[in-house]
Amino acid sequence: MTLKLFISAITKFLLGVALVGVFIFLPAGSLLFFGGWLLMVILFIPMFFAGIVMMLKNPDLLKSRLNAKEKRPEQSLVVKLSGLMFVAGFIVAGLGFRFKWYTLPKGVSIGAAAVFLAAYILYAEVLRENTYLSRTIEVQENQRVIDTGLYGIVRHPNV
Repeated sequence: MTLKLFISAITKFLLGVALVGVFIFLPAGSLLFFGGWLLMVILFIPMFFAGIVMMLKNPDLLKSRLNAKEKRPEQSLVVKLSGLMFVAGFIVAGLGFRFKWYTLPKGVSIGAAAVFLAAYILYAEVLRENTYLSRTIEVQENQRVIDTGLYGIVRHPNV
């Protein structure tokens, strides 16, 4: 682990927390949005711990995961459009709270959070199994085909 990688990871993490918070709570017009806080907790706490584990166990994987620059124009467009979709989802959630477009029972929100956390555990398992899992498509030195664990069931469980 290098200091530069640590600073880069922490900076991107804190920037992500701040931006998502702005995209959720500014449109909501309030910090009293339970669903917004629940989303922030289930999104960023596991991400923080996954980052720590990657930093300690496989810093090269963390470095490649932080490198979000896609070189292929078609794939770059997909990444940008998916980012726009996420931002729109956060904003609509905040506006939905502000204007009371819908009301979900807390049990539904908590149940959905539990499903999300279960999916995050599967994602963490994929990261553990495949140390070459970068955010962009690339062939890396000494890379091999993974066919155990979740990869034995689904060819590419990260997609």
